[in-house]
Amino acid sequence: MKKLHLVCNAHLDPVWLWQWEEGLGEALSTFRIAAEFCENYDGFVFNHNEALLYEWVEEFEPALFRRIQELVKAGKWHIMGGWYIQPDCNMPSGESFTRQILYGKRYFMEKFGVEPTTAINFDPFGHTRGLVQIMAKSGYDSYIFCRPDVSLKKLPGEDFIWVGFDGSEIKGHRSYRFYLSQRGKSVSKIKEFIEKYPDRNPGMVLWGIGNHGGGPSREDLESIQNFRNENKEYEVLHSTPESYFKELSQTGEILGKFEESINPFAVGCYTSQIRIKQKHRKLENELYAAEKMMSAAEAIGVMKYDKNKTVEALKDLMFCEFHDILPGSSIQVAEEDAIRMLDHGLEIASRLKAAAFFNMMKGDKKAEDRTLPIYVYNPHPWTVNDVFTCEYMNEFNDTKQKFSVPHMKNNSKDVACQDEREASSLSAYDWRKRVVFKGELKPFSMNRFDLTLEALDKKPAMASYEEDGYININTDDLIVKISTKTGLVEELTARGVKCLSNGARPVVIKDNADAWGMLVDRFTDIEGYFGVMEKDEAAKFVNASFKEFNPVRVTEDGEVRTVVEAYFKYNNSRICLTYIIPRNGTSVDINARVFWAEADRMLKIEFPTGMNNASYKGQAAWGVDTLPADGGEAVAQKWVAAISGGRTFAVLNDCQYGSSFSDGNIMLTLLRSPAYSGHPIGDNPIVIEDRYTPRIDQGERMYSFRLIFGSTADVMKNIERKALEFNERPMVLTAYPSGEGAMAGELMEISGDQVILQALKKAENGIGYIIRLFNGSDTERTVDISSTALKFYIKVSLGAMEVASYRIIDGRVIKTDLLEREL
Repeated sequence: MKKLHLVCNAHLDPVWLWQWEEGLGEALSTFRIAAEFCENYDGFVFNHNEALLYEWVEEFEPALFRRIQELVKAGKWHIMGGWYIQPDCNMPSGESFTRQILYGKRYFMEKFGVEPTTAINFDPFGHTRGLVQIMAKSGYDSYIFCRPDVSLKKLPGEDFIWVGFDGSEIKGHRSYRFYLSQRGKSVSKIKEFIEKYPDRNPGMVLWGIGNHGGGPSREDLESIQNFRNENKEYEVLHSTPESYFKELSQTGEILGKFEESINPFAVGCYTSQIRIKQKHRKLENELYAAEKMMSAAEAIGVMKYDKNKTVEALKDLMFCEFHDILPGSSIQVAEEDAIRMLDHGLEIASRLKAAAFFNMMKGDKKAEDRTLPIYVYNPHPWTVNDVFTCEYMNEFNDTKQKFSVPHMKNNSKDVACQDEREASSLSAYDWRKRVVFKGELKPFSMNRFDLTLEALDKKPAMASYEEDGYININTDDLIVKISTKTGLVEELTARGVKCLSNGARPVVIKDNADAWGMLVDRFTDIEGYFGVMEKDEAAKFVNASFKEFNPVRVTEDGEVRTVVEAYFKYNNSRICLTYIIPRNGTSVDINARVFWAEADRMLKIEFPTGMNNASYKGQAAWGVDTLPADGGEAVAQKWVAAISGGRTFAVLNDCQYGSSFSDGNIMLTLLRSPAYSGHPIGDNPIVIEDRYTPRIDQGERMYSFRLIFGSTADVMKNIERKALEFNERPMVLTAYPSGEGAMAGELMEISGDQVILQALKKAENGIGYIIRLFNGSDTERTVDISSTALKFYIKVSLGAMEVASYRIIDGRVIKTDLLEREL
């Protein structure tokens, strides 16, 4: 007799899609109903996941929580999945996915004494291949998902072996017709499955009322019981995902292998509600840097690691990774709730970083007279060379009328620096100042730079770079030509190789009101391009008191860099692009300040690389993904790169995820403006046009990018570290030390390249520290890791795209899985 496993579940999207208080009420009522059915229907098993919801039930209805604990013990209620929530499965970093599992599984083990071995993410809009290694190293052997469905993604079978970037494997299962059934329609779904897959044995069908909650109903349970009694061909079981996969394994069936990410679906979600995505990335960066800094400060004995506050901020992050928050498909109230929550986490991270920072610098020697110390903490265990910015109060210019130019030293050596316009607008006084300097930071340590000021009668004039309609900036490493007519980078040549022509062009794409982008896999219908403003328009844009203002202009210049601004317009929207050209080196930064006022449109920025036959790669969760090179919308994390003929053009970002590539053009997606939760259903209009309907991402948005060019070998061996440096940026502040003690020294160093330190944190049990390493190379790498403060030295070999965790206790190094269990 064939076996059919029925998995009843309830998916509670209102917690995140609409408003969390509404979702809380639905979670409580759904759990009450499910508990009643588990108690009163013999053989029925209810399945549910997401530790967050159980935390809420424990807090708001403890008696119900205790009932569920008893039902779990009795085998009538099954803890499914075991994650903190069902996150978006493309945009969180590998570390964030690990925390989702770590905190979810630890919660369920503590409260219920169970550990699921089948992970589930029923509703997310695609799944990065990086999940495989993370799940395999977190105690999972199998995975259930629903999207993209059979019409959008071909798989070897609905049961298959999913292979990760590093070669890890787990069993995958794409559920038949998603995770739900309408009220009274569960048996209809079961019969449809049997008709479509008559030879499937075992089989599995997910059921439960509605798209957003509901779970079981009496009507469905009774009709299922009747079906079980009448059907003689199948043994129909109220079951669990683990039971299905156990039986599948026992069949001995050889499953096909799949070695890709399971994408795309709802490609608009890579960009919708960009503010949430930007704050999410910032909280990832700030929180994981705070953990590293607190670990360093505790290791040298200057402060205690604040685990409670760290977990509080982490839960803000994990909540907002839910698959209707981070993708940007929620209503406006939910968007504002998420931004408030992310800001709460950012405030906690800021205070934790500040505490660690000041405790590690306070013992340094006092500054000499009329000298301002500037401290830079490098949270990375390798040397960092970059340009840093610091604002300060000019306490040494007694008249405030003269102009002070900076001079800087690091360990008595001169440091290239320049004065630039500060954030405030105190133009009458030389009081609030900003210094930009090029520094080399020692690994994982506090670095001190001493600033002195020279008072001049007036600010030195900038060099003139404009000639024949171009701003021409030539250095030993770069030739940059920016057209004053178009505002675009007409030429960018790095060390003799032309890398870009007519680059950084803002492009407007026709879009629609669908917040998900459910019915498309690309956005290629170009409506138009932003054009450079006329001089009178530029004057109005910058609010100048005179009638004409050059719309393409040099705004800063010195021994570190030259800065050019260009002002663009399209209908009612405006953009200020800032090009930052270094005096030394080839990495060019571009900042975009966008003022958007278009509806049902998308904004991209175009980089024509000239590499027409290039492959397109991008960072995924602990992996490097091959992205579509035919104009299809792609999702990646901190970097994307075009690679061809031994050359690479890469773009780092700290703020966005969507992009496309075709005919040599990298098109980064900055924002889109559909309706909030605009959802296409059949031939119905997405938006009823009887009133004003607000659109997503209207107003001001800001972005930062770094362009990196060179040989593929040179670029790719450093790209993971460079991307991490661009995101988890060294912390820079002016402060006067006490002179009582010593400045914190180097905590840790990793030799070689390509291997990064993704995490350094206190172990969850409070004993020792966890370090997490990732090899972003496609070959095995061996590195030396040493720490005087933590009293250890190890030589580590990591396979291609491998992540590995270690616990450090009193100088001992113990390898662990991602749940911090010894291997």
